[in-house]
Amino acid sequence: MKGNKKVFVIGLDCAPPRLVFDEWKAELPNLSRLQDEGIWGPLESCIPPITVPAWSCMLSSKDPGQLGFYGFRNRGDHSYEKLVIANATSVKEPRVWDLLSKAGKHVVLVGVPQTYPPRPVNGEMVTCFLTPDTKSAYTYPPALKAEVEGLVGEYILDVKEFRTNEKKRILDEIHEMTRRRFTLVRHLMRTRPWDFFMFVEMGVDRIHHGFWKYYDRFHRLYEAGHPFEHAIRDYYRVVDAGIGEMLAALEDDTSVLVVSDHGARKMEGAICFNEWLIREGYLVLKSKPQGITRFDPALVDWARTKAWGDGGYYGRLFLNVQGREPQGVVPRDRYEAERDLLIRRLEAITDEDGKNIGTVAYKPEEVYRQVNGVAPDLIVYFGDLDWRSAGTLGHPTIWSRENDTGPDEANHDRYGIFILRDRGLAARGERTGLHLTDVAPTILTLMGEPVPADMIGKSVV
Repeated sequence: MKGNKKVFVIGLDCAPPRLVFDEWKAELPNLSRLQDEGIWGPLESCIPPITVPAWSCMLSSKDPGQLGFYGFRNRGDHSYEKLVIANATSVKEPRVWDLLSKAGKHVVLVGVPQTYPPRPVNGEMVTCFLTPDTKSAYTYPPALKAEVEGLVGEYILDVKEFRTNEKKRILDEIHEMTRRRFTLVRHLMRTRPWDFFMFVEMGVDRIHHGFWKYYDRFHRLYEAGHPFEHAIRDYYRVVDAGIGEMLAALEDDTSVLVVSDHGARKMEGAICFNEWLIREGYLVLKSKPQGITRFDPALVDWARTKAWGDGGYYGRLFLNVQGREPQGVVPRDRYEAERDLLIRRLEAITDEDGKNIGTVAYKPEEVYRQVNGVAPDLIVYFGDLDWRSAGTLGHPTIWSRENDTGPDEANHDRYGIFILRDRGLAARGERTGLHLTDVAPTILTLMGEPVPADMIGKSVV
């Protein structure tokens, strides 16, 4: 293969192989054509498989431990209070567009997670859903903002409060967000002399979390014939049609990548992590909360607490270690024994009927090459991702069939999608063993740029 190609990357946050490669392949003619003409396969995500850190892992070819963040919110230090949102300022490793900018390539980025606040690139950037609002500086160069708003009106960075029962509102907002983003993408494709172009559509993720129960006949809340039964499929058709318009505008020798950061699956419910820790004797509160309330360090009797947990699509467990946390109680020489015991207890959790749910817990140093920042002491997949983690306090049991942060019917899954169409590829068809960290080396190879020795993935071509 010759390098020095232009590369166009289509990011579909949360798109799973099951829908794109199997169930709806015949209904997505443009994605299907790319698949048939190229290399494709499931793309293994990082641990944990969530938007932050997954996109940055993909585009830096580093794991979360090397990057030093493990989700949207991270402990800023070993105190109990300080939490930090992992935006662009948290990313210390170069991502592929940083390397390409340095090499003189013109890059265009739209909606790629962890690009807010915007940083200078050799080209243009429109930031992501982590941007507070459109009053913020969300473009580079700053003058691009007026061009964006002159084209689409108020740009939609994300769906507002997508965990809601206002399903018609969020469905309309998802479609409108995608329409405006695709309009902007086509405009920038046409008006900029780009070498590398990447956009990420968050609507795919949002529609999964809002509408999965209407689509998935194995979901416990599925209702056949519901008015929203085909909402996800119909949205995928809209996305595919928009991709078709973009493909029609590309030069024939442009390499096209379609990637997602993780997949999606039905959510059975939530394990109330801190409630479980209270019942197991690890977490002690000063007084019992009156009703369900957010976790507040001020409520905890730290002198009697061994561990606490955080919520999300996966669980984060933190030990209260002597000499590390301000009021640590777990002796350092008991640290490994406590973790091992917790793993056994967590993996023994059952559902309400006494059936083991299949929880998996990881030690960070066993899954990452380095452990930077303040990592969880254990990374917990409740029910192997069939259940999410509820970090709130005051639940009557350890099980909840309702999400504690608002209605949500889907969890994340380990595998996203990978499609690469390049006219120069000799070998085509399904590939196995593809990993998120292979994407950045593949882009650099396609563009004739050297792959840094510290990237942990490998080029697919």
